Amino acid sequence: MTVAAERARHPLVRFAHTWAGTAARLFLAAVLGYAGLVKMGDLTAAGRDVALYRIVPADAAQAVGGALPFAEVAVALLLLAGLATRAAAAVTAVLMVVYIAAITSVWARGLSIDCGCFGGGGTLTSGAERGYAIDIARDLLFLGAAVLLIRNPRTKYALDRWVLDAKEA
Repeated sequence: MTVAAERARHPLVRFAHTWAGTAARLFLAAVLGYAGLVKMGDLTAAGRDVALYRIVPADAAQAVGGALPFAEVAVALLLLAGLATRAAAAVTAVLMVVYIAAITSVWARGLSIDCGCFGGGGTLTSGAERGYAIDIARDLLFLGAAVLLIRNPRTKYALDRWVLDAKEA
């Protein structure tokens, strides 16, 4: 057995991975749940926020803006319950990569908008560059948490653990 494999079997390492994964799962559930619920309050505004990115046509932007909050809340509920954790984390990772690419695109094209990530997006007059760096850094943190869950999906207080343990018995 390799040194890395021996370390991974150590109870303290398993304990740390389990609790770090649990924290990541609940953290992402809270973030996605909040983001989705805030946008659900005004789906028209969510569509306008997507249109400000000028990546997809206005009609498509309205559809994306209307569907995205429901997708975020659905993934948040899966993460909160700890059900299909690896799949929910993979969807979260894809969302974060798309969000990072969209924000980077807007920044590179010199547009001044609020990302609308948690509702309330719109056109800004100045200082958007600083906001873009913070938005990208934040989404990279979320991406890191999602990758952690993809690698270690077994967490505490998760239905996956109960379902998977029942199948193994």
